[in-house]
Amino acid sequence: MSEQRIEQNSTVTLHFALKFENGDVIDSNFDKDPATFTIGDSSLLPGFERSLFGLKAGDERGFEILPEQGFGTPNEQNIQVLPRSQFEGMDLDIGILVIFKDAAGGEMPGVVKAFDDQQVTINFNHPLAGKVILFEVKIINVQNSAL
Repeated sequence: MSEQRIEQNSTVTLHFALKFENGDVIDSNFDKDPATFTIGDSSLLPGFERSLFGLKAGDERGFEILPEQGFGTPNEQNIQVLPRSQFEGMDLDIGILVIFKDAAGGEMPGVVKAFDDQQVTINFNHPLAGKVILFEVKIINVQNSAL
């Protein structure tokens, strides 16, 4: 029987690290238990999943994930200026995360980019938008569903 390779709907167990181009670690589970997920279940962004296709248990690889395949490129329309009155009683500082409710009742995080007595500028882009991400993986196990 041939070794199972990662394909659509494969259940994959792996160690991973996400790093900036300068080597700073964003997230990693190499010093923890491996993660298990199914390709296509939205656990990983599609660009990260695509890089895994064809790998098998025991493979170790590093991939450069461009913004367009990762967390997207920054969108100026995602930077909003809101009245300071919406932040009554809140201690504001540049870089703090504020959670807003969207029209559907879901949560929408935004980062304070600037503020003064009249207005607050919030960046709703993902904090990793526009960044090249280095994605390192060590595949522990691959299980493909029987057809």
